[in-house]
Amino acid sequence: MNELSTTYLGLELRSPIVASAGPHTGDPLTVERLEAAGAGAAVLPSLFEEEILHEEIELNRALEAGTENFAEALDYFPATPFLETAADKYLALIERTKASVSIPIIASLNGTSIGGWVRYARLLEDAGADALELNLYRVTADPHRSASEIEDDDVSLVASVRAALSIPLAVKLSPYYTSTAHFAGRLVHAGASGLVLFNRFYQPDVDLETLDVIPRVELSRSWELRLPLRWIAILRPLLGDSISLAATSGVHSMADVVKALLVGADVTMMTSALLENGAHHVDVVVEQLRAWLAEHDYESVAQLRGSVSQAASGDPSAFERSNYMKTLHSWSTPVSP
Repeated sequence: MNELSTTYLGLELRSPIVASAGPHTGDPLTVERLEAAGAGAAVLPSLFEEEILHEEIELNRALEAGTENFAEALDYFPATPFLETAADKYLALIERTKASVSIPIIASLNGTSIGGWVRYARLLEDAGADALELNLYRVTADPHRSASEIEDDDVSLVASVRAALSIPLAVKLSPYYTSTAHFAGRLVHAGASGLVLFNRFYQPDVDLETLDVIPRVELSRSWELRLPLRWIAILRPLLGDSISLAATSGVHSMADVVKALLVGADVTMMTSALLENGAHHVDVVVEQLRAWLAEHDYESVAQLRGSVSQAASGDPSAFERSNYMKTLHSWSTPVSP
C-alpha cells in the first residue's frame, strides 16, 4: 500500500483529502462516513459572527417589547436560565463530532470584529477543535480605504487571534489581494500556521421578472482549481515546508488531487464534489490516488509533493505572465466565417 499520510497545520493526517466547510460537515453522522471513506480531516461549517449578533439583537428586542409603555411587559417572558444561541449550537457540534470520529476536526470562523474573532476563537478551542480556520470572506467596496489599510487590518486580526490560541491557525484567503505573495508572507509572520487558497465568492444574480437581486449557489468545477494551483506553486518555495498550504475550489477528482500535490499543496479540500457524489466519493478518489502513485513509481505523497512547484518546475515562468502569450497562441481552431 502506498503511503498517503501527510502533515497539515502540524496535524498528522492519514490522507491528503480534507472535507472542507459545507452542509455535509455540519452533521456528525456524515463526518463519520467521511472518515470511513478515507478523509484525512474535516472542516466544520463556518460560524458567522453576524448570525450570533442577529440572534442576540432579535432576542433582546422580543424580551423588551412594550417595556417603554407598560411595566407589565417585563413579565411577558419567564426568566430562563439558558437560551441556546448559534454559538452554543456550534460548540456542541464540535463536541459531538470530536466524540464520534478520530480524524482532526477543524473549526471555521467568519467574523466582523477583532473582539468577536478573538472571543469565539477561544471558545472554539475550548470546545475541542484541533485547529481553527479563519475565513477572510468579504467584498471590499469602501472607496475611502486603500488596499494597504485593508491588508493591515487582516494582518492585525491574524496576530490577535494567534495570540489568543494554542491550536494551529489556518487563514482562508480570497484571490483578490493586490500582492498575494507579499501578503501571504505577512500573514505567516503574524502567526498563521497555514494558508487555504482560495475562498470562493458566491456572486449575486438579477431576476429579470421581479428585478430583485437573488443569490445563486453554483457548485465548483475542476477548471477553478487552476488559480489555486498557480499560487500554491509560487508560494511553496517562498514560504518553505514549515507552512501548510491547502488547495480548495475545484477539487473533484483524483487528477485534481494529484495536480495540487505536485505544485506543493499539503492537502486538498473538497466540498462541491462531496455534495454531488456523497461521502463515498472520498473512497473512490483515495483508491485512484493510491493506484496512480503505484503506476508512476511514487512511494508516498511526501515524495510527490512539490515536484512541479515554481522552484522545481523545468519552466518556472509558466506560472507567471511570461507564459501568457504562449497560452493565447495555443488556441488553434480557426474562427468560423
